[in-house]
Amino acid sequence: MDILFVGAGLANCLIAARLFERRPQVRFTLLEAGESVGGNHTWSFHASDLDAAGSAFIAPFRALGWIGHEVHFPAFSRSLSGHYGAVTSEQLATVLAERVCARIRTQAEVVEVAPFHVTLADGTRIAADAVVDGRGAAPSPHLDLGYQKFLGQEVRLTRPHGLKRPILMDARVPQVDGYRFVYVLPLDAETLLVEDTYYADGPELPRAAVRARIGAYLEAQGFALDYVVREEAGVLPIALGGDIRAYFADGHPHVARSGLRAALFHPTTGYALPDAVALAEHVSTLPDLSGPALAAAMRRHAIAAWERRGFFRLLNRMLFRAADPERRYIILQRFYGLSEDLVARFYADRLSFADKARILTGRPPVSILRAARCLPETKRAATTA
Repeated sequence: MDILFVGAGLANCLIAARLFERRPQVRFTLLEAGESVGGNHTWSFHASDLDAAGSAFIAPFRALGWIGHEVHFPAFSRSLSGHYGAVTSEQLATVLAERVCARIRTQAEVVEVAPFHVTLADGTRIAADAVVDGRGAAPSPHLDLGYQKFLGQEVRLTRPHGLKRPILMDARVPQVDGYRFVYVLPLDAETLLVEDTYYADGPELPRAAVRARIGAYLEAQGFALDYVVREEAGVLPIALGGDIRAYFADGHPHVARSGLRAALFHPTTGYALPDAVALAEHVSTLPDLSGPALAAAMRRHAIAAWERRGFFRLLNRMLFRAADPERRYIILQRFYGLSEDLVARFYADRLSFADKARILTGRPPVSILRAARCLPETKRAATTA
């Protein structure tokens, strides 16, 4: 059995690693268009997002970890106690190199993906029993999406910053281009990863302006910048609605999809790591890994995840369409006033009926009329906000 993984991002790498552990007889190759596995990314997660098996599996990939995190809003600040971790592209590449180095092929740009072969930009054709397409989110008229976009800088400071835990959201900043917050990870005593993040209607990311805002944030917090080590940026989908079955019907049914290309991400937070771990676990237990069977099983897994997450998409429609862009922070501010256990279950996609009722009850932070208009979920992407 030969499997070709197109794209060496998080989802495909974790599937390959899990197969290597559990199904050593399966042959596979990771094809990456770039120079290294994982690109230039940091994937974060709450410990409560994963079960015991998932936590054990991801442990070697975890580069960073903290006990607790903070959020800041104009009305209040709060510390939460849950464990928080991060996987870096460097650590992902290191672990994959140790385990499956000979099965990774970088600078291999794929220009054609078919059920039983791929074609590279140089004309090379590679045959396989199955193909998994994990090249990131694909635009589709069948999905109604907003955007979570960010630019992050790893910065070295001239003196210790004093942060003991991450800041997941600092919304005490000017609200620009939708809901804006700053995300801060303390990497060591004098190094931070600072991401300026926007829940916005459009995917445009004006990098020069965002860099200037990061600089202003550092100055306002009293962090003395020495130099910028690196940058990372991304535009992630936030699911508002759509027809997931029609989405999968576009494309060959015998080509499997993974990660963002399979719409596998938390609809509201955009976190992709828990879904990637769950998909890797699922694939590693499948009895039939031939192309048609693998594609069908992965499609069923992704559709089931989408269909059980309708409540999150409802909340997203309220965030994007019932609240004025500069007032969207109020919705998140109200949410973070709820119990810590509920917040953890929200991130972990384990909300109970009572949790959902608690989120929706009370004085609404948006217009009731505009919120009511958000209740129906469109089956095709809306043309206007």
